[in-house]
Amino acid sequence: MLNISPTSDQNSFRRKRVEAVRRIIESYLESKGSCTVLDLGGTSGFWSTWRDNFDFTRTKVTCVNIDTAHEAATDFDGVVTRYGDATNLTDFADKSFDVVFSNSVVEHVGDWSKMKQFASEAKRIGHSYFVQTPYFWFPIEPHARTPFLHWLPQSWAYRIVMARRCGYWPRARSVSEAIDTLQSARMLDYRQFAELFDDAPIQRERFLGVTKSLVAIRHTEPVLVG
Repeated sequence: MLNISPTSDQNSFRRKRVEAVRRIIESYLESKGSCTVLDLGGTSGFWSTWRDNFDFTRTKVTCVNIDTAHEAATDFDGVVTRYGDATNLTDFADKSFDVVFSNSVVEHVGDWSKMKQFASEAKRIGHSYFVQTPYFWFPIEPHARTPFLHWLPQSWAYRIVMARRCGYWPRARSVSEAIDTLQSARMLDYRQFAELFDDAPIQRERFLGVTKSLVAIRHTEPVLVG
């Protein structure tokens, strides 16, 4: 069965992503003895779920999230959460983190111009980056857990969101609320994602042979010390 829970450590796709990120982090630990990670749109809860996979005595993670409910909610040694807009991170200097990580966030930042700003910040701030997003042409809308919903005209889709709860989305109480919900997730196809992250190879995550998610990984090898 396809496990798409955002917190379960039994989510096989997230487990593979975590392992890929761990390998990137390990390359910095081996060369520098430490690693700094900026998680765009992330939460300390995600890192807590996978905490046994990382050496937090030498890895420092900063989660930037526009939702203040996450700020310092469940921080622990090695992981801190702060308020911030991932499309505008002028507080952070160029290449100020070893690794920028983002899991299922770019589709939530807004329209195309906001997505370009998000991608520009990820590329600017990190020496390496790992960015994942759900794939538009996968038949199940992952937030609504509803087949084909994201392929329907908005004039049809909002009626479904008003008629019943859809996955993580509660039943909308008005047309405005339904449309706001639908527009909170704008999924990308391969060419769009590759345009945003044009300095990284794009990998496909597949389920039963069908592309489910896209991942952009730019791994800049750290300079060895000594």
